Amino acid sequence: MSSKSPLPSLPNARKRVAANIRHLRKAKGLSQEQLAEIAEFHRTYVSQLERCVTNISIDGLERLAQVLGVDIIDLLQVPDSGKR
Repeated sequence: MSSKSPLPSLPNARKRVAANIRHLRKAKGLSQEQLAEIAEFHRTYVSQLERCVTNISIDGLERLAQVLGVDIIDLLQVPDSGKR
């Protein structure tokens, strides 16, 4: 049997999405409510995502990525330490 090395400690997907949404939203100068409105979500949904209170579908991630002007993969990347 080969010994497997432990996986590196990475933020879970929900935390990565939350940090990346927050960083990109602020970089665009948008409030949570503004981002929600443009992406056609309920006004409190972005807040819930940024606080890791709720999950988001692939379709929802795609809508946010389009509004934020990034590829969907950018929302799933491990954030830089400055984004957390």
